Amino acid sequence: MKINRRTLVLGASALPLVSTIRYAGAQTAEFNYKYANNLPISHPMNVRAQEAVDKIREETGGRVAIQIFPSNQLGADTDMLSQVRSGGVEFFTLSPLILSTLVSNASISGIGFAFPSYDQVWPAMDGELGAYVRGEIEKSNLVVMEKIWDNGFRQITSSVGPINNADDLKGFKIRVPVSPLWTSMFTAFESAPASINFAEVYSALQTGIVDGQENPLAIISTAKLYEVQKYLSVTNHMWDGFWFLANKRAWERLPEDLREIVAKNINEAAVKEREDVAALNASLLGELEKQGMVINQPDTATFRQKLTDAGFYGEWKNTYGEEAWAILEKAVGTKLG
Repeated sequence: MKINRRTLVLGASALPLVSTIRYAGAQTAEFNYKYANNLPISHPMNVRAQEAVDKIREETGGRVAIQIFPSNQLGADTDMLSQVRSGGVEFFTLSPLILSTLVSNASISGIGFAFPSYDQVWPAMDGELGAYVRGEIEKSNLVVMEKIWDNGFRQITSSVGPINNADDLKGFKIRVPVSPLWTSMFTAFESAPASINFAEVYSALQTGIVDGQENPLAIISTAKLYEVQKYLSVTNHMWDGFWFLANKRAWERLPEDLREIVAKNINEAAVKEREDVAALNASLLGELEKQGMVINQPDTATFRQKLTDAGFYGEWKNTYGEEAWAILEKAVGTKLG
């Protein structure tokens, strides 16, 4: 399936109805599971997840039915993390940086300016770094799928002016997700970070509680943040993804052959979603410009230097430990700090 602006718009209106019809007979399944996430139904993650759900239903002979609940329908990220742990929902996708509120070293892939490009991201997350993080997650009694889904490189938006260098972030009121790493990074920039769940971001921007926020282009577009933000600065300050998590008891209730079908389709969908996000990002700057956003490309050297001078990298190296930090530096191909 090709993901473009048209499918995003169509998806927003068409998919909820399709889902309602599709799951009308879900009660006949042997295993009825819920999958919650924080993204609009039109985001590539939900489009590909729907495809995976359909294949799982078909390949299990109707024994496994998974219903998707997008856009924080069942609660904010921190609520959903609690629910997937308790079994209130069976599946949930979450940024490793927010997951770090439970699994401290999960956020290591989100260190500021660590990944130069996707050329380093996928070998790292499909390789040693991803395996390390999955091992840490499993210690917290959660099941995690092998392939991480793409959220993208994060960019800064603002209602007060463009961010051209690190000095422009001084005193800047910015929404950040509920995660120690985000708060630490923007504190190092001498900003005023406010931890707000994604469900409340639009209204926080609209009412001026914060001046700006940071997210990948696909989220800025699908969540229509261009309606409440004028400026977009392409900082690529961190890469972010989504780990596909499962409640361990619910996962182990599935017979092994069904687990294999579910995992296979979810991991295949993750790889396709990565391609979708890459294609979407290639066109979205132009689309967001058409929506009235003023776009600039800042020099990121000043940002990295500011983090180094503030002791950000040294602090997080101590937090994660020598072993984890060595795996990260090997993955990104450079010394950090």
